[in-house]
Amino acid sequence: MVDEVVVSYFAKPRSYTAEDVIEIACHGAPVILRHCLDRAVSAGARLAEPGEFTLRAVVNGRIDLPQAEGVRDLIAATTLYQARIAARQTQGAVSKRLAPVKAQLIELIALMEAGIDFAEDDISVAPATELLRRVNPVIEQTVALARSFIYGNLVREGFSLAIVGVPNAGKSSLFNALLEQDRAIVTEIAGTTRDLVSETAEICGIPVRLVDTAGIRESEERVEKLGIEKSYEAMADADLTLVVIDGTAPRDGDLIGKARSQGHCLVAANKCDLPGFITAEDELAVSAVTGQGIAELREAIVDTLAPRGELELSGGFITSLRQQQLLREASELLSDAREAIHHGLPHEVIMIHLDGALQSLGAIAGATSADDILNRIFSTFCIGK
Repeated sequence: MVDEVVVSYFAKPRSYTAEDVIEIACHGAPVILRHCLDRAVSAGARLAEPGEFTLRAVVNGRIDLPQAEGVRDLIAATTLYQARIAARQTQGAVSKRLAPVKAQLIELIALMEAGIDFAEDDISVAPATELLRRVNPVIEQTVALARSFIYGNLVREGFSLAIVGVPNAGKSSLFNALLEQDRAIVTEIAGTTRDLVSETAEICGIPVRLVDTAGIRESEERVEKLGIEKSYEAMADADLTLVVIDGTAPRDGDLIGKARSQGHCLVAANKCDLPGFITAEDELAVSAVTGQGIAELREAIVDTLAPRGELELSGGFITSLRQQQLLREASELLSDAREAIHHGLPHEVIMIHLDGALQSLGAIAGATSADDILNRIFSTFCIGK
């Protein structure tokens, strides 16, 4: 005997895959696991393909595609917040948000089909005003759900934050405060940071790659100049730039202007605990020493890239690029249908756009997904799930 195991039988359709399933739980030593697998394979079993169990669950109607993508996100989660969001997806949060939109669209299509059926009797079942009244909210909800991917992708993938500023503004101190550990060297000597210092922190439940950069100033010292060049490169590469300024000293307008011209930018006025501190309306007052304003800074960092609003509370946002693309297709087709209604085109023409939009929405849940799409989704899963 090598090990004592627990064997569990799950009868269909209440198993994970909606099939009859046997699970063998043994101790986690690699040699025991390998021996258990070898015995099973020699008895006629085979190793599962990546994501095969979840794929079977989708094919057998146990879950839909958004729920399957939630399983993938749950496996890949690195923060508790990511795991909670993925868990909501596995429970059907996306499908529940999409269901009333599809229902409204189906009602509109049914109304138009009735209008086509009674066209020979000169009965106006669906006048243009009624069609517009019904199609507009469907477009609004579809566009809003597609836009929610901005925040959803942020949650799923995380982002990078470059911390820049003049020497001794408190960049490294703020870097340590956000990281909640002393990772960067902090001294009163200007130009202490010569190279990029990078660490991953959790901000509002989202993984963020923090990059502490060399202080930006005019310098003839070769090593410091190289560090300053890397600072500018970090600004260009980052999803968000945090410009740290000394609230007790004159501002460097050129650096702030350059950071804002490159994309998303946030300005933090450090040293708010010192005398002579002043701040402008577009600056966040913080103190890396006392921690004042750090909590507000964390929230502002996330909201600058993607405002959360009610999305965070309800979990009603999408995290899949595939879903966003299908929602965009649907919203474009619905907009084409609205234009056709405005121009008084025949109902048959309008129906082409509406049917296309319904197919795009159906593909989100897997109703019309092709095999190559399924293979692409489940190829990213780990083996055994």
